[in-house]
Amino acid sequence: MTATVEGPDFIALQVKDVPTAAAFFEERLGLRRAPGAPAHAVVFATSPIPFAVREPLPGVDLDGVTPPGTGVALWLRTTDAAELREQLVAAGTEDVGPLQDSPFGPVFSFTGPEGYRLTVHGG
Repeated sequence: MTATVEGPDFIALQVKDVPTAAAFFEERLGLRRAPGAPAHAVVFATSPIPFAVREPLPGVDLDGVTPPGTGVALWLRTTDAAELREQLVAAGTEDVGPLQDSPFGPVFSFTGPEGYRLTVHGG
């Protein structure tokens, strides 16, 4: 029998300022911290896949990457995309795009901590 991959099991964004990035996800998106995270990361109680912000791995220089995460699409699910979009706009979040229809429901993108481009859908 050949081993196979079942799918993503953990997602983390490498950031230079973990406390600031964690505060963004807590305060603007309402994520809650999971208990027992390692000292170099903040892990959130997201489901079905845990999500975290963490210090860069050894050898990773985030100063040389603009914008970070280029080529990766990170989508987050919400209960109400329109309401969350309005909350982000009111909080002064950078570059919040328009709400659009998609096969996954209402969707919009915005610039999150340290320049990561994130997309939200649902509701």
